This record gives sequence, C-alpha cells and structure tokens, in this order.
Amino acid sequence: MTYEDIKQMNNKELHATLREERKQLQKMKFNHAVSPIDNPANITTGRKTIARLMTEINSRRNANSKEA
Repeated sequence: MTYEDIKQMNNKELHATLREERKQLQKMKFNHAVSPIDNPANITTGRKTIARLMTEINSRRNANSKEA
C-alpha cells in the first residue's frame, strides 16, 4: 500500500485498515514463531504499512488541532 493510496482514504477507512493490518501482523508474527514462514520480509512490510497509516492519522489529527 503506497502513501498516495493512504492519503486518498477518509478517516473511517484509515482506522479500519489500521485495525486489519495490525491483526494480520499479529497473525504473521504468531505463525512465524510457531513455524518459519516462507517470506519473513512480509512482517517488515506489515510494520511499515502500519507506520504509514499511523503517520497519516497523526498528521490529520495535528492539522485539525492547529485549525481550531
């Protein structure tokens, strides 16, 4: 998921996607702990996607607080 895709989402979609990505990351980590997954780089990709989502959420929150 690119940052341009994230910027086009509304707040509700952002939060829903964040919840889903966190669930997937937790599942990947658990599966990797039990038995090695094929591509452990997917865990890193998941963490980066979550960071991008959080960055956009926080930047929108900060923009709204500065306007008020």
